[in-house]
Amino acid sequence: MNRREAIKNTALLGGASILTGSLFSILQSCKSEPRLSWKPSFLNADQAQLISALVDTILPKTATPGGLDMKVDIFMDAVFAKLYDTEGQKALVADMDGFNEKCRSKFSKPFHELDKVQRTEILKAEEASSPKYNGKVWGTAVGEQQPVGFYRSMKSLMLWGYFSSEEVGMKVLNYDPVPGDYWGCVPMAEVGRVWSL
Repeated sequence: MNRREAIKNTALLGGASILTGSLFSILQSCKSEPRLSWKPSFLNADQAQLISALVDTILPKTATPGGLDMKVDIFMDAVFAKLYDTEGQKALVADMDGFNEKCRSKFSKPFHELDKVQRTEILKAEEASSPKYNGKVWGTAVGEQQPVGFYRSMKSLMLWGYFSSEEVGMKVLNYDPVPGDYWGCVPMAEVGRVWSL
């Protein structure tokens, strides 16, 4: 080995030893710190992480796209920013704080920092204890609707956002555009039973 190669190898080894600690700390911080990939309109960072974690837990990615794939969390933030009045926004923030407080009292962490088993336990308890929406007849609710609380209202909004998305509507659900194709002169034997609607 000549002198030039020895100096080069020594410099590389010294640089690697200096960088190792920095790279390790960067990797550790990325692993432990959840990050948002979008900028909320209304929510602060912690609230946005709560909503994203709720969406990901209730609508996870499986063989079909998940809620985060359909950007349901971004949709919900836009609804809070544009459709909630000031009083509704204040109540929402208080409800989010209260929900996270339940998580902290049970697991000492906010919802977005819980593991899958802990999140499931929290949501099962919320599902069992939350008031439900009244049944409907011809699109009209039966009886006086009592407040359904944070969990049920967030679940309803995220399901609406998910199933209203174009990709889910066309690729996941059955899709029959109306009016559809026109076929004239089709023999009745091929038509079969007519549709009720």
